[in-house]
Amino acid sequence: MCHKPSCDSTAVRESVRIWVAVRVHKAAPHLLGFSSSRSGGSNHENNPKPASCATPAKVAASQMAAAAAASSSSSSSSAFPSSSSRPSMAPPPPLAPTAGSPAEDRRGGRAPVPPYVKAAAGSLGGVMEACCLQPIDVIKTRLQLDRTGAYRGIAHCGTTVVRSEGVRALWKGLTPFATHLTLKYALRLGSNAVLQSAFKDPRTGKVSAQGRLASGFGAGVLEALLIVTPFEVVKIRLQQQKGLSPDLLRYKGPIHCARTIVREEGLFGLWAGALPTVMRNGTNQAAMFTAKNTFDIVLWKKHEGDGKVLQPWQSMVSGFLAGTAGPICTGPFDVVKTRLMAQGRTGDIKYKGMVHAIRTIYTEEGLRALWKGLLPRLMRIPPGQAIMWAVADQVMGLYERSYLQPVHL
Repeated sequence: MCHKPSCDSTAVRESVRIWVAVRVHKAAPHLLGFSSSRSGGSNHENNPKPASCATPAKVAASQMAAAAAASSSSSSSSAFPSSSSRPSMAPPPPLAPTAGSPAEDRRGGRAPVPPYVKAAAGSLGGVMEACCLQPIDVIKTRLQLDRTGAYRGIAHCGTTVVRSEGVRALWKGLTPFATHLTLKYALRLGSNAVLQSAFKDPRTGKVSAQGRLASGFGAGVLEALLIVTPFEVVKIRLQQQKGLSPDLLRYKGPIHCARTIVREEGLFGLWAGALPTVMRNGTNQAAMFTAKNTFDIVLWKKHEGDGKVLQPWQSMVSGFLAGTAGPICTGPFDVVKTRLMAQGRTGDIKYKGMVHAIRTIYTEEGLRALWKGLLPRLMRIPPGQAIMWAVADQVMGLYERSYLQPVHL
């Protein structure tokens, strides 16, 4: 027969044992399962408890022991999970692009081609264009300088030059022309890339239509002042000379021509006709860069920086179409520029400036005279743009494939 004091003392001992187990569990959970299982088995064997001694205190103590055992097993398994049950570590999220980084410029696409690569691509395209189209430029200059009607058209001008001066005369001024095209295209494409990066939307990395026009105009102004004007002054002075005998020519070559101009007219003689040249080139490049980008998108679904490289014939089509708008819009500036560069700053000065030249040409020769040489310009500039862009796009595409990787954000 069980006495109540004995049952109460058993319940007290069980409560103390549970309190100790909980304290040990908090200190070292991995030791609890082993010690509790052994101690539990020993107490059950050495101190059997009859069912009649199951008082409310003992029932509560048993429930607490069961809860402690369950908690210890779950804590041990959660503290030291097996390799098969451990969750896999997710890769850290990619870092956000910093301001001004290539990833920010082309979100989800490729990093942009650096300006110096575009400059090199333009210079190579300029060399190819100069070698192919120099005869057309010579014919255009002769037609624009013809005041007496000696030439009846492009074909007659070309055949007259070849018959009277030889085939080599069609490549007069090639050295300054090729040099000036190389430097001009390098400056044009490089400065346009720099200006476009300044006009990019910082959130989308794209250039608006107004920003593209402004970038093209700025590139045209820079090339006109730094490259085009002095080289074209020398080129036009060489091209207006008739004959091939050095003894009969005033200028013996491009270097001699430049020295003679500086000696007789001063350093600014190399910048004769700078204002119409700035207006012509600024307008030309604003229209050309905008049109080239538009034709690439409309015809070939080619967006700038998407990693797609056009075939050479595709670049030639886009470049040819983009090069047609400029000559029509800037014909008067080109005629006035040629007249001012050809007359020099000493001797018989017929034109006193751009506005005076336009008025004089219109009064003496009529409105159509302001577009003299338009057909040879259309024969030279659109094919020249086609050749230049065919070379430049391939060079930039080669750089993209070799050195640029897609930007994943």
